[in-house]
Amino acid sequence: MTADRLDATLDANLDGHRPGPVAGIDIGGTKIAVLIVDADGADLGRATHASSVGDQDGAVPAIAAALDEALANAQLTRNDLIAVGVGVPGRVDPKRGHVTLAVNLGWTDLALKDGLEAIIGRPVVIENDVRAAAIGLHERGVVGDANDLAYLAVGTGIAAGVILDGRLHRGARGLAGEIGHAIVDRDGPRCACGQHGCLEALVSGPSIARRANAATSQEVYAAAVAGDPGATDLVDDVGRLLAWAIHTLVMTYDVERVVVGGGVSHAGEPFERPLRRELARLRAASDQAGELLPADIVDVLPPDAEAGAWGAVAVARTAFRGSEVVSHA
Repeated sequence: MTADRLDATLDANLDGHRPGPVAGIDIGGTKIAVLIVDADGADLGRATHASSVGDQDGAVPAIAAALDEALANAQLTRNDLIAVGVGVPGRVDPKRGHVTLAVNLGWTDLALKDGLEAIIGRPVVIENDVRAAAIGLHERGVVGDANDLAYLAVGTGIAAGVILDGRLHRGARGLAGEIGHAIVDRDGPRCACGQHGCLEALVSGPSIARRANAATSQEVYAAAVAGDPGATDLVDDVGRLLAWAIHTLVMTYDVERVVVGGGVSHAGEPFERPLRRELARLRAASDQAGELLPADIVDVLPPDAEAGAWGAVAVARTAFRGSEVVSHA
């Protein structure tokens, strides 16, 4: 289906009618998560598949297959959807729907929008995954009516989505919030981006596991809970570095709230305790930090929050809403 026909289909479906179901697809370093919701935001169906890391050519069919499974679970077909939103790591050109610099997926230049629309025949909107999550958190009022917030995702990669004055801030090159590639230790390990000592090379899920010679970051946190001194020192270092990242985000953007999510954060209290301890130390050391980093500025999402999938749903709705973020003000 051509772009013109897709637009005409969207207009016809919305002419005099309430928007119908949309799909949100969250593509991560390890999985593709699909969520189908109706116009009221009710969960109609979902599916989770392994992601096609390193297989750029197989990415579009894999995403379509995950979507079809979720539609089957919802007892719907592709034609029932008004639009599909996709959140994907890397630099995204939302107008063209191209994805580049997706280093954790091994994608270099993928025309994702065109590829998906050719298969599924529905309008597709592409956005960076963390920025999509930030849009969704703001749109749903997850942290109240804050119009200036940052979402810090700690998973296979590290990145932030920033909402300023109720709108997504992409930056001049579409890479605003890539704090995972800020260098925090110039003598540190090599990052996938090519630099040494990036935040992501030290506190992402795979990096935590590598530093502990463990299979997963969850194993490291479990060992820390069990009292292993090496694991305890490591998770303390992770919390310290993430607190510094939050401090940097707040000092740079002066946001009202910082929301932390992603797979690593699902360790719960063992993840959260050293982070909050370092934030408290920063507040105690500086009147400026004390003012900009109040104790209630950081929220850690529960494991079932699904910020990425709900963010992709919010992105899908931009196909008929006409704006990427609507301010609460």
